[in-house]
Amino acid sequence: MTMSQTNFDKSQPVSIAGAIAEGRRASGYSLEDLAITCGLTVEELEAIEAGADQDPAHVRRVAAALKLQTLAL
Repeated sequence: MTMSQTNFDKSQPVSIAGAIAEGRRASGYSLEDLAITCGLTVEELEAIEAGADQDPAHVRRVAAALKLQTLAL
């Protein structure tokens, strides 16, 4: 799955949290599986998907694990 600016409706703001959650579900990962793959905890992933954690390093790790192309952060 590739995320780029052309994949999003430009009239709506891009939600990093929503894109990560959608990418995880589309890839078939559970939170536990993704935590193992990217080296974050389930709690950290839950915070990212809730929008409470937008640490660029964490987002990049998750995007790399999901094979998502990231926008410049």
